[in-house]
Amino acid sequence: MHRAILFGVLAALALGMLLLALKPLDRASVRNMLVMLGLFALLEFAASGLASLGYPGAAIACSRLAAFGVGAVLIRIGGALMFRSMLPALRIALPRIVEDLVITALAVAWVIFWLHAVGLDLASLLTTSAVITAVLAFSMQDTLGNILGGVVLQLDDSVRVGDWVKVDDISGQVVDVRWRHTAVETRNRETVVIPNGWLVKNRFTVIGSRSDPKIRWRRWLWFNLDPAVAPARVCKLLEDAVNHAEIPNVLHDPAPSAVLMEIGSSTARYALRYWLGNPRADDPTDSLVRMHAVAALARNHIRFAMNQEERVLVHEGDARHGRREAAEFARRQSALAGIELFASLSQDERDSLARGLVDAPFVQGDTLTRQGAVAHWLYLIVSGEADVWSEDNGARTHIATLGAGSVFGEMGMMTGEPRRATVTAKTDIDCFRLDKEAFESILRARPDIAGEISTVIAQRRFELDSRRDAASAKAAPPQREAILARIRDFFGLG
Repeated sequence: MHRAILFGVLAALALGMLLLALKPLDRASVRNMLVMLGLFALLEFAASGLASLGYPGAAIACSRLAAFGVGAVLIRIGGALMFRSMLPALRIALPRIVEDLVITALAVAWVIFWLHAVGLDLASLLTTSAVITAVLAFSMQDTLGNILGGVVLQLDDSVRVGDWVKVDDISGQVVDVRWRHTAVETRNRETVVIPNGWLVKNRFTVIGSRSDPKIRWRRWLWFNLDPAVAPARVCKLLEDAVNHAEIPNVLHDPAPSAVLMEIGSSTARYALRYWLGNPRADDPTDSLVRMHAVAALARNHIRFAMNQEERVLVHEGDARHGRREAAEFARRQSALAGIELFASLSQDERDSLARGLVDAPFVQGDTLTRQGAVAHWLYLIVSGEADVWSEDNGARTHIATLGAGSVFGEMGMMTGEPRRATVTAKTDIDCFRLDKEAFESILRARPDIAGEISTVIAQRRFELDSRRDAASAKAAPPQREAILARIRDFFGLG
């Protein structure tokens, strides 16, 4: 074996073993290169055998081919070691296309050097093959365009690995930029191969700002609502539905915004714009935001505008309507049954309260009430769970978890006192809301029940304070007389 070829084989083998140790994930490609190296080494041994058997021409041809192959493998392994191990270790991140172009340039240089070494006159070859060169250039113009396009895309920083892009109806993340194409992985785990030449010639969208390292993507959600509702109220409700909820991947800086885009005779079209931090979760996050918005609209009795066709069968419709109302009233009576706060009420008084209950659904992550807010109503949980939090200087402390049959907010409804804790939806929640006005007629008709209710409220307030701070458990419960006085003053009972 010639000394130069032996040195090349040993060098390529050493670099290949080092690359295997440093980049085990590239084991398959490195193994293939080492197999090729072994074949070219065997070819050089064959050249030595042919020379000893008296076939010098065949021996020279085999030796030259072996030299060419060993050099090509050495360039490939050395380039992979440099670009995939050494440069990343130095925190130098280069696009994959740079590796491809550098290795291609070295390979071309090696071919020219090898041709010169075997005695080929390159000048005469180029002169006599001008027509062939022109034909090849014409036939490869698309390939050359893709190569130059990949270089241009990298030089002007148009697209980078990791970018989220939209190309026509394709949306996904750039996972690789090669010498011929750019690979985009969609959310469906499909890899779309786009020729670089096409990207240079056509328009595509890169999600996010080049001046901001953090992705902020504004999403638009549309709602067709009842035009009779004041637009300012609708916009605030939609914005609060996002601001007051804990929705994964939704950014609060910039803040969400809602705008009235169109208005017609039967519909008002609103757009809720929020900022998404993870483009991969676009559709699921849109769905969650819509769920929170729909729940907020339902709580405030704002209907969707839609074209409806109604067919009324009077006798059957009236009967069905009556059954539905009876079932709903029974559900409300069942929700009030067993509530300690209303234990002193008569059945007729509880039936009156049942008629005043308002449906108030919440979605997981919603804020039902916020500490310090003033709201003159209470909530009764029919299904689902809610977490109670104490907030102090921006820090939250979990106090309790409320389940079906729980009541909260009674101090706000009975005394007008600001909320003493923040309550968030741990799961989707079906609630009833009871306003001050619905309870006022009962209290005015029988003022003496204020005393019994004040006793229950005093005990519940003491339990809440005990959970908030263990030290407060040693303190005396709030004075029933003070709470009773506040109830009388708040309802004007004298």
